[in-house]
Formats: sequence, structure tokens, C-alpha cells
Amino acid sequence: MPRTGLAVGLVLLVAGAATLLASTAVGGPPTATRSGTPQAVDADVDDPLDISANNTPTLARNPTDADNLVLVHRIDQPTFGCGLHTSADGGSTWQERVIPQPPDTEPKCYAPDVAFGANGTLFVSYVMLQGLGNVPESVWLASSTDGGRTLSQPQQITGSLAFQVRLVAHPTVPDHLAIFWLQAEDTATLAFPGTGYPIVMAGTQDGGESWQEPVQVSDRARERVLAPVPAMAEGGDLSVLYLDVLDDRLNYHGGHEGQAGPTYPGPWELVLARSTDDGRSWSETTVDAELVPIDRYLVFVPPLPSLAVDGDRLYAAFHDARLGDADVWLWASDDAGASWQTPVRVNHNEPEGGTSQHLPQVDVAPDGRVDVLYYDRQADPDDVMTEVSLQSSGDGGRTFGPRFNVSGGAFAWPGPWSHGERPELGSRLALISGLRQSLAAWPDMRADTLDVGEQDIYWAAVAFEGSRLGAAGSWRVVGLLLMTAGIIMLAARAVQVPPSATSPSQSGVIHSGA
Repeated sequence: MPRTGLAVGLVLLVAGAATLLASTAVGGPPTATRSGTPQAVDADVDDPLDISANNTPTLARNPTDADNLVLVHRIDQPTFGCGLHTSADGGSTWQERVIPQPPDTEPKCYAPDVAFGANGTLFVSYVMLQGLGNVPESVWLASSTDGGRTLSQPQQITGSLAFQVRLVAHPTVPDHLAIFWLQAEDTATLAFPGTGYPIVMAGTQDGGESWQEPVQVSDRARERVLAPVPAMAEGGDLSVLYLDVLDDRLNYHGGHEGQAGPTYPGPWELVLARSTDDGRSWSETTVDAELVPIDRYLVFVPPLPSLAVDGDRLYAAFHDARLGDADVWLWASDDAGASWQTPVRVNHNEPEGGTSQHLPQVDVAPDGRVDVLYYDRQADPDDVMTEVSLQSSGDGGRTFGPRFNVSGGAFAWPGPWSHGERPELGSRLALISGLRQSLAAWPDMRADTLDVGEQDIYWAAVAFEGSRLGAAGSWRVVGLLLMTAGIIMLAARAVQVPPSATSPSQSGVIHSGA
């Protein structure tokens, strides 16, 4: 191949890399359109005798069967429980499934989480409560090889006082899981009586048959940490986003006694812990040291931040009131969490407009589109009627397009700490971002016609206009094609020009020590 072939190959390789780098900063915001009517997952949603409070959903998609969806959620009334639903048709229909009760436990399942392994095996973690105080007694893991229709007998993971349990699976290695929780030493009414309760993790390489000894994740100097949210990258690196509520004794130690009133006036920190050795050691960075709380909460079930991983680019989402009202914010890192950029306000309503936007869930589509789902009251100046909104970014979270009403309407939800009438709608929303559409699930109160606090899990699919990949994704494809073409040309030249035919003047530094 002539020397021009080498030059062209190098140019294509460099141009492709530059295009990939620019792919997070090009293109207008993606435009969302509805692709289906929001529907309740629970078939009993129209039953007037149903007063259950279903919230805190997690939604998972089978990597070997895109139509196989699984949704779990916790139940807060009339008794504590776990909900599990599966779909074999992409969410058009849902079937309720039974989570097996472990031996010698009370029938009080709570706080389930779910993840699919790389080979399509489903894993469901859950907590068993005991006693009049409903104290966490043990954490269990069950699995399924038929998409969630049937579950195995569960294996115990850990013992008592494990709160805020979260499960994550390796995206490419089957049976490689990690589970995270807040390990308390004691409890009191609506409170942790002591300090220094850490966030810990345990891992398994055999699908839960055996587990490593728990390892402390949070820094030992942090006295009041909460709400771990884990993610695992394709290479196996672990990231955990969590809250350090610092001197917040009002909520952590139950000073509010479950009553409405002024919010804790001090700051919180949003923290990221990261491990590159399967969780054996951890390092931390502060995502934001000046979070402004928006309301009171119950320390056992606090609001959860959200974390999404796109290679070395990480996204963290949470709410705060730094501008006077509750807003949704997004932080981004280009170096796997070593440093963080200035946060971006996702919602576009006027600051200090008297309405709340909160509890965001963030995810990244394969083409790099960033979606943020959140509760939104900006359509109601009285800050009561609630919608679920989605906003998307085509430039790596730097700017966001207009909000899209995923819930298809509003429902009345005062919230306890601002109005003192009802429990909150759980600790998180659920979101899966795909190329052509995103799937969202959330707690909803539109069926609460008897005003008894009924909460139901609704779900909807959201499609996106324009090209199949969107602007940023199209640039990614162009960059990959250019790099591939460059690599092919360089490889072809290497084959055609053997090293023995290359003169010293053409071959770079060969005798570096001469």
C-alpha cells in the first residue's frame, strides 16, 4: 500500500476519535412522544376495596429477550409486603408473581430489588421483617431462569438490621452480583439512635451460592450516611452514590417524630464511592457539598439519588432547594467520578416559582441520550397536583429538551412534610432508556377515589422522534465507522509491508538505547 494509504488511515482514525469525543456535545435535544397510554401494572387498580400503597419500583429488562420485563416494588399498607410482576410482551400485559418466603421467617417481605444477569438469569433481593417494630431480620436472594415466572428457593445473604438494600449485576459476566446496604447497630422509633452506621457491600461470583465477607464502602469518618445507589460498568468497576446528611439530627435521629414542620436548615453532601478491584477497596469523591434539603423524611426509607454509567462518563441526579424551591439537578463526570462538573438544572420552570420537582431517576440510552424522569408539580401553582415528567439531553447532559408528561395527567398528592396528610410515594422511580424508546414506572394516586392513601404502580413507554439513534448517537456511529475504516487501512498496510522491508528511517524509534 502506498504511503498515502498510511496517511489516510491515520486521518480516519483521528477523525473518528474526534467525532466520538464530540458526540456528547452535538445535536439538539431529543423530542419525546408517547408510544402508549399509561397503565397500571396491578390488575386490582379499579377495586374500591384495594387500599394498598405500592411504591418504590425497580424495572429490569432481560438482556437476552427485550420483551421480558420485570418490575418489583415495596408495599407500605395495609401491611408490609413485596410486589413482583413480569411481562413477556414488552409491557403490554403484566402478571403478578409470588416471591418465595424463606423458612422460619414472618410473612413480611419488604424492599425488593431486581437485576438481570448477563445470561438472562433474574435475581430478586428482599428483606424479611420481624416483630411489632417491623425490624429487618434478614436479606435473601432468589433467582429465576424463566424470566421471573417462577423463582428458586431463596438463599440468605446477610443478617439483621440491613436497611436500604440494593442489588446490581455485572452487565457482561453471568452470576457476578453485588449487593449494598446500610448496616445499622440499633433502631429506635423512626430513628437511628447512634452514628457511624456504614454502607457496606458483599459480592458473589456464583449467582448467590456463596458471598464474600461484607466490606465497608463509606468512609469511616462519615457519621450519618444513607441511600446507597450502586452501578457496575462493563469492565466490572463499581460505583456507589450516596448521601452524607452531616449534622442532620432532625431526620436521622427522628427529631421530627414523624410530624410536618420546617426542613433541616443545614447542608448535605452527595458522595460517590468507587472500586476497581471487585469491592475490596474504595475511594471517594464529593459530587456536591452544598445540597439543600427540600423536606423531612423517614430515615429508614429516605429519598434515593440516582446514578447512571456510560463508559467513563457518570451521571448523578438528585433534588435540592438551592434556588428556593425543589428542583432536579444533574451532575456529570468525564473521568469515572474522579471529578464532577457544575450541576445542570433539568427542569425549565421559573426558579422560585412555588412548585416542586423532585425524586429524579437518570438513565443513558446506548446512543448516549440522557433521560431524567421525575415528579413534577409545575403545572399547579398550589404545589399539590403531581405529574411525572421526562426530559432528555442529546449533548451529554449539558442542556435538556422540553418536559414530556409521561403520566398523561396529574394526580393529587399533598405529601407529608409540606402538608402533613399522606406518606410519601416511595423512595425512587424506575427508568430504562433504550434507543427507540424509554420505559418508565412510578407510584401514582389517580385511583385513590376514596382518599385512603391508595398508591399504584403505573408504567408507560416513551418514543423519540427523528432518527433512530438521535443526533448524538448518529455522530457516535459516524465516529465508530471512521475509526473502523482507519484501523482496517492501517492493518492492511501492516500486512502488505513486512517489518524486514522497512528501512530504519521509516520505522520510528527502533534503537532507542543506541
